[in-house]
This record gives sequence, C-alpha cells and structure tokens, in this order.
Amino acid sequence: MTERQISQAVIRRLPRYYRYLGELLENGVERISSNDLSKKMKVTASQIRQDLNNFGGFGQQGYGYNVKYLYTEIGKILGLDKTHNIVIIGAGNLGQALANYAAFERSGFLLKGIFDINPTLKGMTIRDVPIRMMEELPEFVQNNDIEIAALTIPKTKAVEVAELLVDNGVRAIWNFAHTDLNLPKNVIVENVHLSESLMRLSYNVNRYNYFNAKE
Repeated sequence: MTERQISQAVIRRLPRYYRYLGELLENGVERISSNDLSKKMKVTASQIRQDLNNFGGFGQQGYGYNVKYLYTEIGKILGLDKTHNIVIIGAGNLGQALANYAAFERSGFLLKGIFDINPTLKGMTIRDVPIRMMEELPEFVQNNDIEIAALTIPKTKAVEVAELLVDNGVRAIWNFAHTDLNLPKNVIVENVHLSESLMRLSYNVNRYNYFNAKE
C-alpha cells in the first residue's frame, strides 16, 4: 500500500474516535452510523467519512460501522496493537505523575525506566520501576530497545538530553520541557506546552465572562 500524506487534523481526531468507540463498546453498542457518531463526536458525518476514507473506509452505505471492528482497526492505525518501550527523564512532580499513570500499559506503552540527576532518588521505585541516574541512560536505552522518551526536565537541559537520547537510538520525544527541540527530521517530537494550554483556557474563560457580562 502506497504511503499517503495524512493531515495532522485527521491524526489528532483518531484518538477521539478510538475513545468514543471504546465507550460505545462498553455500552454494548454493536453498530453505529456516521450520523450518530457525529452527534457524539461533535464532528460532521461527512468529516468522519472523509477521515476514515484516508485509511480505506470501514463502513457500508446504509449499514454503518461495526463498532468493535472499527475500534480494533483504529487501534492498529494508532499502533496500539503493538508495545512501545518508554523512559521518563526527570523524576520530579511531573515525572512521577506520568510514571503513576496506569493507562500507559493499557495503551501498549511499557515504562522501562525513570532517570534523574538527584542522587537521593537513586533506587527509589515508582510502580516497581526504579529511578536511575543519568549516567546510566545511554547504555540502558541501547540495551532495552527504548523507542520513546518523555522529557520532564528544565528547558536548560532539554536540548542536550534530547540529543543524547537520539544519538542512542530513541526516535520519539514526548517533550514537556518548555523549549523547542531542533532534532533530525526522522525524529518524532510531540510538544506538550502546559503553559500555552493554560493561556488558551484563560483566553476562553475571559471571553466567556466578557460576553456574559454584557447580556
């Protein structure tokens, strides 16, 4: 099958489809039309059909979608039928919160290691995963087939650590550090800017308050 360019907007919607279809499965729904799915998703039925047609389409006209089949196929597209080894760099509050996120394993992400520079944390465990020191990182990444690293460290160290990870075989960075990473094009970077999210929330709350105050 020839690889085709899929827009980021479609890719961002795929996890939402997966989540809603999972809820339908839990509620015993076996089949759903694009119209009914659109009401739950707040996306037009036409958009749903266009999105899914990027991957070959999964429904039949007048018959709708088989919920279990579509859920399984979208899971495959998202790579959730495979396992991915992940490490967390930074064992502060955010790093520990991520390490305690039990849904990692349910989605196929296997937390293999947590790393920090603070010697007082050495040997502590979070959900049976020990905290190791940064000097162990290169060898650990190479020996444990680590694909993904989550950076929860200060931005002053993020670029250096990201380059070290990439040099040792990591091909995807989940970047919580408040800085942009200039990495090779074949490295996947997912930036998580918590401050920007808060600013967007602030904007929307202020906008809501402004317009409601005028009524």
